[in-house]
Order: sequence, then C-alpha cells, then structure tokens
Amino acid sequence: MVWTAAGAFNADAGFDFEARCALGRAATGVGDVGLVLATLDRIGDGGAQAWFDQWSATARDLQVRAGAAAAAGHRATAGWAFLAAADYFAVALGALDGLADTSVLGPTFAASETCWQGWIDAAAGAHVRLDVPYEGATLPGWLLRPDASGAPRTTLVMTNGSDGSRPALISSGAGQALSRGWNVFVYDGPGQQSMLFERGVPFRPDWEAVLTPVLDALVARDDVDAARLVGYGVSQAGYWLPRALAFEHRLVAAVADPGVMDVSTSWLGHLPAELVGLLRSGDKETFNGYMAQMSGDPDAERTFRFRARPFGLAEDPFDVFTEVMAYNLRGVVGQIRTPLLITDPADEQFWPGQSRQLAAALTGEKQVLDFTADQGANWHCEPLGRQLTNRLMLDWLAERLSS
Repeated sequence: MVWTAAGAFNADAGFDFEARCALGRAATGVGDVGLVLATLDRIGDGGAQAWFDQWSATARDLQVRAGAAAAAGHRATAGWAFLAAADYFAVALGALDGLADTSVLGPTFAASETCWQGWIDAAAGAHVRLDVPYEGATLPGWLLRPDASGAPRTTLVMTNGSDGSRPALISSGAGQALSRGWNVFVYDGPGQQSMLFERGVPFRPDWEAVLTPVLDALVARDDVDAARLVGYGVSQAGYWLPRALAFEHRLVAAVADPGVMDVSTSWLGHLPAELVGLLRSGDKETFNGYMAQMSGDPDAERTFRFRARPFGLAEDPFDVFTEVMAYNLRGVVGQIRTPLLITDPADEQFWPGQSRQLAAALTGEKQVLDFTADQGANWHCEPLGRQLTNRLMLDWLAERLSS
C-alpha cells in the first residue's frame, strides 16, 4: 500500500514530501497521478536505493515512449512523455544523499537533461535556448513561448530554489503562464542543476549579479516586451529574488514562494544554542571540535556534505555555516520597491514565519497570500495545491501589469 499508517506516502519525511510534490506536478500536467502512485507502491519501505531505482525505472519507460511518439510524429505526446521523464529522473536523484554509490549522479542527470531537450524540441520552435552572458561564460537558459510567431509578450522570469529541477518549474506556474499567452524564462543560476553538476559553480548570495544579466539578455529580444517583465522565485529563491530586487528594478511585480529573510535559520535550527553562540562569536576551533564529537554517523555526514556542496564548501563545518549565514536580507530589504506577493503556507517546514517577517520589513507594495491545510495547500511551496497557487499568483501579477 502507498499510504502508511501515519498518513504519509513514505515513512521517511523527505521522501513523503517529494511524493507530494510529484503528485502536485501531475495535477498540472507534468507526469500522471497513476504513474506516481504506482512508483510509490513499488518503493514501499525500501529506502533510498529503492527510491532511486524505481523512479529511474519509471523515467526510462517514459523516455522510450517519448522517443517512439516523436518518431511517429506525435509531438504533443512526445513532449508530455519527455517532460515527465525529465522530472522523474530528477525525483530519483532526490535519494542521492542516501545512496552508498553516488556515481549515478552524472548519468542520471544527463538522462534528465536529454529528456528536457526532447521536450524543448517537441515544441517545434516555440521554445528556444537562450544562454545568458555571465562573468566571461554563460548561464544556460530557455525562453518558453506560447508559439513560434516571435510576437513580443509579457515574460515571467522564474528563479529556481536550491535543488529544484527545471521540469518542476513547469508545474510552478510556467505551464499556466504559457496558456495565458505569456513567455516564460527559466535558467540555471550558480549552484543550480547544470551549473553545479556539470560546471561545479556554487551558489552566491548576491543574486542581483545573476538577475541583471538575465534581464539584459531578455530585453534585447524582439519577442520580449521589456515593459512587461514579472518574476517568480520558489523555495530558496524566496531569498534570492527579493535580494536581487533590492538592486534590480525592471520587474513590474514579483512573487516569493515563500518569503525567506534568512536562509541560515533552516541550518542553525538543528544546532544546540551553545554551538550557535560559538559560530556567531567566530570561535572556529571550538565549534569544529564540538562538531567532530557529534559526528560519527556516516549517513548524517554524507547528507551534510551533499547539502554543503552547492555553497562551494563541503569539508569544514565552521566555514559552511558561516557562508550560509551570509544569505540574509538584513541591510538591503528596505531597498526593494518592486510590488511583491509572498506566499505563506501553513506547516512551512524550512522557514516558518519568515514570509511574515519579509512582508513586515518591506516598505513598498506587498501582499501575503495564506495557504491552509483545508485547501490542501499547506507545506513548503504548496506541493498539493499548485493549481490554486499558480492561478492566484498569476492573477495578482496580471493585475499589476494592467495597472
């Protein structure tokens, strides 16, 4: 049975949350509910290896089906299957920090990328690759358009979270925005997806250095209406997007889903108060000494290294926590003047209360949008309430565009 006695899809809280996210994406057309439930049923209580194996199997089957549909000229079916396969390969990688053999990262991510490109190709020119010039190199980006006419359109610029996949962004409002006749731009920023896995480029806290070149590349195009740019940031981008908006003012309006004033609280909350004090006082030697005494769990150490890697540091605990503490909006939040919608889901696991904190700190136009368990839209980023969330946030953005 998929449903556990505790009312969860998996006994592991992380996998249970990922299962809810996959079901929510299916409700928006990414994959299918039956595929998700059947995969979860095969996983059962098998743990990380079973999670990786079964989601990979589902993804491979969809990839084969997509190739067959493309060969037969069924572009719509091919596109659906390619996108679902890309998503499920990414879901499989959600088990990576629990696997004994992490060498599967490269080939599995490559398979997801191949399927993503298959989805782009199935759009027959409506979706195009748009690399963004960035610090002597480029950021990979894709301009998703409702059609290939090249007409100038409102463009929704979507910034991903710390480990979210691009297919997940399609269910986070991109699909509905396209149906409204808007363009959507998605990209990998520093520390995200291909920038991390293929190029080894870590996160950075000053996201204005990322968003500004993204907007520069977009406004130079004839198929983008430079006066009708809006933004969306999901999960950890609930910090990155507001941070960028303190310096970059070309967006008409934006959404933070949810609001994040201080990324480090999701890390510091797992430390005893004494260790937090050592960290804040700069006592590196004593802090690392205590951390060494607390270690010894191979699984915990593997998870720590996995979570620290995108920040560019994975060995020295003091350096990792110090770097994460730089990701906060103190000192810049008062500079934000872009109208901002902030989601505030009940039962937020990672940054509880921070949506309200961000709203209170803003001096310009802002609105907090509550989501509840009665709506089926609680938990971080409303995993089972994406239809409701997407429509309300796009309506809010449309109102700012019209005014």
